[in-house]
Order: sequence, then structure tokens, then C-alpha cells
Amino acid sequence: MGFGLWLRTGFLMAVMTGLLMGIGYLIGGTNVMFMAFLFALFMNFLSYWYSDKMVLAWYRARIVDEFEAPELYAIVRGLTQEAGLPMPRIAIIPTEVPNAFATGRNPNHAVVAVTQGLLRILNRDELEGVIAHELSHIKNRDILIQTIAATMAGAIMYLAYWARWIAIFGGYGGRDRDEGGNIIGALLIAILAPIAAALIQAAISRSREFLADETGAKISGKPWALASALEKIEYAVSRRPLRDGNPATAHMFIVNPFRGMSIATLFSTHPPTEKRIERLRKIAQEMGTYF
Repeated sequence: MGFGLWLRTGFLMAVMTGLLMGIGYLIGGTNVMFMAFLFALFMNFLSYWYSDKMVLAWYRARIVDEFEAPELYAIVRGLTQEAGLPMPRIAIIPTEVPNAFATGRNPNHAVVAVTQGLLRILNRDELEGVIAHELSHIKNRDILIQTIAATMAGAIMYLAYWARWIAIFGGYGGRDRDEGGNIIGALLIAILAPIAAALIQAAISRSREFLADETGAKISGKPWALASALEKIEYAVSRRPLRDGNPATAHMFIVNPFRGMSIATLFSTHPPTEKRIERLRKIAQEMGTYF
């Protein structure tokens, strides 16, 4: 299952890259295509170096040490050794909405963040399952992959904004084409490109969540505990979604914290929780563990 998810991610990333460059070419030929590519590279560079600092600041996450959170620290240390990863920094987010995420540009600069609510409602086994899931994101380089996908989606939406102005002024990259076709083409790009980018980004995010569930179950050896944790988090979020924060970061969390009911599957950053639990049960059977 893991190899298939990696293959799917690679294909979707290639499609998004092609979409970005294709829109640039349609708007203004090879020059704009090249500029779009350079713009995406620049935005990816910024995101790679600074996204972790921004997301921690958004959620007022506070880095803690072993003396402040000894049990949490012990869990992270044990699972980190099991995963063969460097010890990440640990942060606690001051909200009662239970959730968790991992961030950082690489395994040597990673942060695992959990909310106060998560620490309150999960038992030790369930917390191990969640931490193993987040460490899997670090191990599988999901943070980098999803940052690139989000940045490229943003670049595509920026190009779509250009296309709207092109439609307004009736131009199409300065090339000699039929004016009516130019306007229609620019409008189609402006409307369809952001939708396509959002669909691809969401599909990549869902694939990485499945892979993190699978890898995390193997790291902790307790797929049933992760399934139980997901059930608790989903129930809590459905009753009390997160009100503060940036919805653009929804893909980072173990469960989307910004909604109280299920949303359209195609645009969802996470697979349905019940489907994730079903997969974890199958993994538990294969591992010979029990719920």
C-alpha cells in the first residue's frame, strides 16, 4: 500500500507542475511559463525555511522541555528512537480542541505540536498512536511535500488572478489571436485552474494521511490505539471545531479542525475518519494486535 501511495503522490505532483507551467504558457507563452516556474521555486524556498515558524506563531504553540512535560517527552523520545529519527522539538498549543501536527523543514529541524485538549482526552496508548502518526509525517517527508503542493496551488491561483485581468482587458499574453477566444480562454483558466489546483492539493494531502496512518501504526505497534484516538478527535472536532487559526493549514493536522460536519470528499484535506479507522483495523489484523 505504501509504494502505491508514493506513486500516486508523485503523479499528482507532476500534474500540478504541468498545470502551473501550462497556465503560464497559455497566458503568455514560454516567457510567462518560465516566470511561473521561477515564482513557484521562490515561494517554495520561502515556505521551506519559514513555514514552521509561521504555523507555530499562528497557533501560539509553546516549545516545552522534558521538565515541563515529562510524560509527553518520554513518549516522543521512545517513538523517535523506534522510528530512527532525530529527537524533534515538542510544542503545546493552548486550545482545548484536541489535535496535533508536525512541522519543520527536515527531520533535523522538526517540531511535533499537540493541543492541551489532546493531552486531556487521550490515554497513553492513544497518545502514542497520534505521536507515531506525526513522526511518520516527518519520516516520510510529508511536510516538505505538502508545503510544495500548497505553494504551487497558491502560484496557480495567482496566475488565475492574472488571467482574470487578461479577460477584462481582452488580451492574451500579447499574442495575435481571436479576441473572443482570448477572453473565453482567460476566463476558463481563471475559473478552472484554482479548482484543479485545490483538487490536486487535497488528493495529495489525503494520500499522505493514509501513509502516515500506516507508517505510524508500524512505529507504535498499536494501530488500534491510533484508531481509537482518531475516533475521539473526530467526535470532539465535530462538536467544537477550531475557531481561531488559518484554514490553509488544515492539511497539517491529524484531523481537519475547522469544520463541524463532513465536507465534499474531493476537496477534503483528510480521508473520511471512518475509512482511516477501517484501514487501521486491517493493519491490526495483519500485525496480530487487538482492539
